[in-house]
Amino acid sequence: MASVSVDEAMRRAVALATRGLGATSPNPVVGCVLLDPGGEVVGEGFHAYAGGPHAEIVALAQAGTRARGGTAVVTLEPCDHTGRTGPCSHALIAAGVARVVVAVPDPNPVASGGAATLRAAGVQVTLGVRAEEAEAGNVAWLTSMRRGWPYLIWKYAATLDGRSAAADGTSMWITSEAARTDVHALRGTVDAVLAGVGTVLADDPRLTARNLRDGTLAIRQPLRVVVDSSGRTPADARVRDGAARTWVATAAEVGAGPDGRVDLAALLAELHHRGVRAALLEGGPTLAGAFLAAGLVDRIVGYVAPKLLGAGPTALLGAGVTTIAEAIDLEITDVTQVGPDLRITALPRKREA
Repeated sequence: MASVSVDEAMRRAVALATRGLGATSPNPVVGCVLLDPGGEVVGEGFHAYAGGPHAEIVALAQAGTRARGGTAVVTLEPCDHTGRTGPCSHALIAAGVARVVVAVPDPNPVASGGAATLRAAGVQVTLGVRAEEAEAGNVAWLTSMRRGWPYLIWKYAATLDGRSAAADGTSMWITSEAARTDVHALRGTVDAVLAGVGTVLADDPRLTARNLRDGTLAIRQPLRVVVDSSGRTPADARVRDGAARTWVATAAEVGAGPDGRVDLAALLAELHHRGVRAALLEGGPTLAGAFLAAGLVDRIVGYVAPKLLGAGPTALLGAGVTTIAEAIDLEITDVTQVGPDLRITALPRKREA
């Protein structure tokens, strides 16, 4: 096999890391490529599930003795602590790796320090190779660890004129089956799905990740979270059907904001404490507006159907905007056609203080 550059190896490691999305939480996604002294790939791996072997360990097992004197190319700084698995920094040292190339330092104070341990053992360490790409692939975990609450994605579906339902309240189905399938795939990448009690009372959603062709549930289900200030979720609501874990978050349990409703910042902090690193906010418009007004939304994914209703509920209410100068500006990062619909991905721009 021909030798590859460190840059090429990191690009491969970033691609490998994405294979773990949705399965590693509360751990990060990580990819690793091992090169022998001549630059030939002798091992590669990714972190596949929480509690399983880390990417470096998988790659070292493939490489065997050919790792000695070689280079480990890793998307995240090797861990330096013993949890459910041992420290990867020590494993790399024991394997005789001469150099470790890292894209992003580990922001978790419990696990960080691998670079220092490697250098102390005489291993050359390089940081920052393809850091932007590695950050993008691991953005939810990195963001969550740096600030202490989950990376929050607001997902909505609407017609071209911004309606989430018709004037009579009907909303099945605004978007196509292709778009709904895409949403279920998105649910499979997060740790929790949030909805307000109003949505539960109006639509009785299941909030599970499933295969729409046959209705089967995905093996891994996100936590279902109902934001329900006064505990109005019915005992027979489908979110209580046992298909996945459910938490009905009340103001009495989480804490109340000035409006007497669930304190959203406290809710996200509690979810982080429970191991949630990425969360998907679905329905309804009032809850979405409250999260946006509080500056707690990190990404927006909108499914826009080629339909016009002319009347009916809008996708967003009460986002704290009363004049055009207060509009929430967005940076559109992707526009993709999904069946007949458009999926628009955008990031809220930070408002200047």
